Amino acid sequence: MRSTVVPAQVTTVEDRIMGSLGFSQLALLVIPVFIAAALFVILPPVMHSSAYKYAIMIVIGLLMGILAIRIKGKIILFWLITILRYNLRPKYYLFNKNTDTLRDNPQHNMQTEEEEEAKSVTKRDTAKLPRLALHDATRVLETIQRQNSNLRFEMTKKGGLRVRFTEVDK
Repeated sequence: MRSTVVPAQVTTVEDRIMGSLGFSQLALLVIPVFIAAALFVILPPVMHSSAYKYAIMIVIGLLMGILAIRIKGKIILFWLITILRYNLRPKYYLFNKNTDTLRDNPQHNMQTEEEEEAKSVTKRDTAKLPRLALHDATRVLETIQRQNSNLRFEMTKKGGLRVRFTEVDK
């Protein structure tokens, strides 16, 4: 008997079990047999033949047979899985070099405390803003809904939002 040494780098070699069929191909060809048996037992009329049962069995068998075909050393099922993984991954990768991942930064804790204090101050300031009275709010809404009023949204350089509208009288 002749023996050959297989290099350790070759790990993707698939064993041939029966003829030129590998394990995954045989599994794809045997699965329809079990599915057909389950359909035969579960679907009505139970344990009796029916045309729709045979149609479902044939479709499943053909589908699994097509998935077991080998193209360029890989079966079609693995090609479909590769394509699906590629299409389901995010389309854009945003790289942020300023992340704190795997960094030891003792100043980070001090910065978070200062940020929390700043946030609490801004929350207090926003709570003090007065609300419009009901008659003022209705007047503003009526002004916005008129066709003659011109409404503009402007962004400030610091990220603020200014809403401006001018009322045109007829």
